[in-house]
Amino acid sequence: MRLVVTAPDGLPEITPDSDLASLIADAMTLTDGDIVVVTSKVVSKAEGRVRSGDREDALAEETRRVVARRGPTTIVRTRLGLTMAAAGIDASNVEPGSIVLLPLDPDASARALRARLHDLTGARVGVVVTDTAGRAWRDGQTDIAVGAAGLRVAEDYAGRVDAHGNDLVVTLPAVADEIAGAADLVQGKLSGRPVALVRGRGDLVLPIDDDGAGAISLIRPESSDLFGYGAREAVLRALAGHEADRPPFGAPADVSELVAAVGRVHATGRIGAGARDAAGQAAYALEISGRPERTVIAAVCFAHGWRLERWDEDEMGVVAQVSAGTP
Repeated sequence: MRLVVTAPDGLPEITPDSDLASLIADAMTLTDGDIVVVTSKVVSKAEGRVRSGDREDALAEETRRVVARRGPTTIVRTRLGLTMAAAGIDASNVEPGSIVLLPLDPDASARALRARLHDLTGARVGVVVTDTAGRAWRDGQTDIAVGAAGLRVAEDYAGRVDAHGNDLVVTLPAVADEIAGAADLVQGKLSGRPVALVRGRGDLVLPIDDDGAGAISLIRPESSDLFGYGAREAVLRALAGHEADRPPFGAPADVSELVAAVGRVHATGRIGAGARDAAGQAAYALEISGRPERTVIAAVCFAHGWRLERWDEDEMGVVAQVSAGTP
């Protein structure tokens, strides 16, 4: 397999008056199976998502919830569902005193570009809209797909067998992100090349009447994200115990896991009688020796998807009534 990635020079500064698709079509020769990669910044410029001010001015409206704070850095889950520093708001490659917000709907932007490019060139192409993002556990940034149309954004290998006969269970390459990263290698950050052409993966490009699931399908649901909060934020959310903060902690853990977690912060006895509460949720009497702090046990319950419903103390310790919450 051979992959060729090119990024043309010469595109003008993009404004809301620009016909972005026409400029792309003029800058490269497109054929069926090509993938056109466009930075979200030029898409945003074409869609009028540039405004005066600084990041803080727009952060609240672009934020669904805060994931983590560390000094001046705020990581948020955006209104699009993406988890990004400063909600992806950018102040580079734009006039001083201005900021660029992400497109309102990057998948819709990709679909519109794909349709327009087909009208202009007759070519069946895929379109990827990219932005730069950091990664958990690693320094540095890479480009990812925030919008996509006309291509499979992931290749599901589950159920296949490798060359040694091993079953592949969870292998799911996010090919749209890999394409975004490859394009960034030739676009560069300071070279004024916001568009790239990726040729050689026509097998990923869909029929012209099928735009695919879009990049939004790569976003992991909050309830299955093991890192829904940063370390500090998770502690604060669990202690505060607000119902709206439950989803990132996921589905209720098994009651034995809850008991083990309580034992990590306080010596615990055993699980008492199990039942169902009025809402049909699993409920148990959790017998705890000694004099634990109620606030601490409530936070442990919250973090594991359980609710502390009742707290009865006697000379032997505490019987805490707990029930499984709904994420």
